[in-house]
Amino acid sequence: MSKKILIPLAEGCEELEAVTLIDLLRRASFDVITASLKDQKEVICSRNTRLVADTTLAAVMDDKFDLIVLPGGLPGADYLNNDERLHALLKKTHEQGGYVGAICAAPRVLVSANIGLEKLTAYPGSLDHLDTAQRSRLNLLDEVVVKDGTIVTSRGPGTAMDFALELIEILAGKDARERVEVPLVRP
Repeated sequence: MSKKILIPLAEGCEELEAVTLIDLLRRASFDVITASLKDQKEVICSRNTRLVADTTLAAVMDDKFDLIVLPGGLPGADYLNNDERLHALLKKTHEQGGYVGAICAAPRVLVSANIGLEKLTAYPGSLDHLDTAQRSRLNLLDEVVVKDGTIVTSRGPGTAMDFALELIEILAGKDARERVEVPLVRP
């Protein structure tokens, strides 16, 4: 049975991360659903690239996902973070044993959603707004990808491919990752 994955898309998201996640996770034959936070499906990304989401967040609020993964970028990550529906969906997915992931500035959403995140990675400086108490409970690492139970984070546009491939391996195993990675002709 194919894994069901949600990729929420917000205005100002980092298109390299969004498209890389969508592309590689679909290459792994996962059921990837992109959802706009707004009622309109067109999303204008951080560098004015236009993406058309499959649906809206409102339309998938009652669905169950094996993974919800958040692309970063600003102000996209802030829009994701300000959406209480998304916080609720992340909590529900995490509580039901599903995976949640975020890259670049989007790990701030996982911190705000208060899902028990303890160790993570993120774009340098993107978590500087956290207060001392929040920072003291987090172990912020300078690694490409950090897995903390069913929570997976990554650093930025340059790590998007590594992040997507790690998510494939987590959800479907090393063979699935290799089936996707080998034809990419990575160094």
